[in-house]
Amino acid sequence: MRFYVDVAGPAGQLPWRYVHGVAHAVVYSVIGDQAPALATQLHDTGWAGSALRPVGISPPVFSGAPKKRSAYMMSPNGRIWFGSPVPALAASLLAGVTSRRELQWGPVTLAVKGAQLEPLTSPESPAVLETRTPVLVKVNDDRYLLPEEDGFVAGLAANIRHKADLLGLPGDAEVEVLAAGSRRRFDVSGGIRIGATATIRLHADARLIGALREWGLGVGNIQGFGWVK
Repeated sequence: MRFYVDVAGPAGQLPWRYVHGVAHAVVYSVIGDQAPALATQLHDTGWAGSALRPVGISPPVFSGAPKKRSAYMMSPNGRIWFGSPVPALAASLLAGVTSRRELQWGPVTLAVKGAQLEPLTSPESPAVLETRTPVLVKVNDDRYLLPEEDGFVAGLAANIRHKADLLGLPGDAEVEVLAAGSRRRFDVSGGIRIGATATIRLHADARLIGALREWGLGVGNIQGFGWVK
């Protein structure tokens, strides 16, 4: 399930450290409204015996905001996307959001205007997936790779296989990078994250492609990274 929430932000800017830095806290809070034990399990140990957390979220995206260099400006017209390929998590997210009038995003209070399920699609393979937020791919020495660097494709394919294993889906995947955005660096809870948006062509089981649209590409999805448009 994928859905979006329309929100109204105050005039001004959201400090950059909060753009991605509090996304996971929002997820745990929203799920916890409906299923506290589920939120605690997800936070403390991950899901189904894995450290993976099968939830995707995007930071708030504001349209019509004033332009200001090196600032993340807000407006009354914002949107946040949520998703999960796990029905229990998706249902708790949707119920938690629609029961609220406000979402606290770090120091900023966002008024909730409404939520909308995205239409179900029938994924086909190969699929072209374009991300709204940077994709994080990490190698063994804790270095983040950009889409044009050696090892990125192999690392992303390995991440996709891990997700498939958790979901009980075939994990064979062939990845091709079609385009990439600029390098971005973010401070979040737990340290620095470095990545870039990417457009990839993915040959994989159609069910896995659908699940990745609900979960995201790469690591750090619960912090808002790798969200697929």
